[in-house]
Amino acid sequence: MLNIRPVSDLRNKYPEIEEAVLKNGEPVFLTKNGYGSMVVMSLEKYSELTDDIELKLDEADFAAELSDERFAADEVFGRVRRRIRERKAL
Repeated sequence: MLNIRPVSDLRNKYPEIEEAVLKNGEPVFLTKNGYGSMVVMSLEKYSELTDDIELKLDEADFAAELSDERFAADEVFGRVRRRIRERKAL
């Protein structure tokens, strides 16, 4: 179940939010005036989400240094969109 709390809880009930994030490993979604404002998560969970992306970006930078071939943004993002659609179809 999603843990949704008002953003004021970040200031007023920080220990509760910290416990939920660190012990349960789940993000806490914060709202402001009834609308989503931000998400609080542990550094460990954040790293799990971003480490693979950082690695892939480093690989792409390295490959770009070895080649003069360049692609237009439309072509790159078109390929990405197609791959996402293909995965969703599975």
